[in-house]
Amino acid sequence: MKKVLKIAAMLLLLVIGIYIFLEYYIPPLDKNHGKIRCTLYVGKSENQPLIVGFGGSEGGNPWESNYWKPTRDEFLKRGYAFLAVEYFGGKATSSNLDRISLNAIHDSIRNAAKNSHIDASKIAIIGGSKGGELVLNLASLYSDIDAVVAIVASNVTFPALTVMNNTSSWTYNDKEVPFILPPYAIIPYLLNGDRLGAFQMMLLEEESVKKAVIPVENMNASVLLLSATQDEEWPSMEMSESIVKRLREKNYKKYYQHIPIAGGHTEPLKHFDIVFDFLDNHFINE
Repeated sequence: MKKVLKIAAMLLLLVIGIYIFLEYYIPPLDKNHGKIRCTLYVGKSENQPLIVGFGGSEGGNPWESNYWKPTRDEFLKRGYAFLAVEYFGGKATSSNLDRISLNAIHDSIRNAAKNSHIDASKIAIIGGSKGGELVLNLASLYSDIDAVVAIVASNVTFPALTVMNNTSSWTYNDKEVPFILPPYAIIPYLLNGDRLGAFQMMLLEEESVKKAVIPVENMNASVLLLSATQDEEWPSMEMSESIVKRLREKNYKKYYQHIPIAGGHTEPLKHFDIVFDFLDNHFINE
């Protein structure tokens, strides 16, 4: 009996130790924290508006890839300069999407805008998925962003993509951007590979959501939201509607539109004709 009690006590201590570790351990910042890598594509004309492209949770710099080359080239053909941004997942950037410095990203954009062929007064940012969450946060903090295209984005800041999930995805002025701290209730969803269920569970945390909501009303930009009606990753359509609702309630003065696209998480990425139309009508001509 004493042996059984001893084992039970050891197991209890182990569980308590794991709980304390999960609750309080903060992973150290990456050695490349605050480093951003960009590639600038510029045409031959003068006063080119700048389009800034961000990837999502895949990391690296997808806008440099051959896959996105036709779209990138179309921007240049239309008279835009294009800045492809890598904010994590490369050799010279942070390994994880964890506490990425929004200040460093904005500094990189401003540095690119110094190019003599670029009109620094015309800046649009485009991001999908976590990149959509990023561009909404960025535009909410910096008034020199004139247009935002947020594709399958979120209306709140979710946690960093780390094992612990207990830090923010972003920092601003060296402070973590408020985020939803995931409840332990999401663990069964994650173990079953149900990412959608995990995000839906997090969005039920009302107090946490209030703190983590992106203050989109602070933007000084025209806004296009593209979402997926059958998003299997996270509820982008519902979150985009929440963004529109907030803008409406806050009497947002700039143009904004939400267009749901039938299909899964990546389907809206196939509809850049909508993006070009938005930029032509609510970025260049405003």
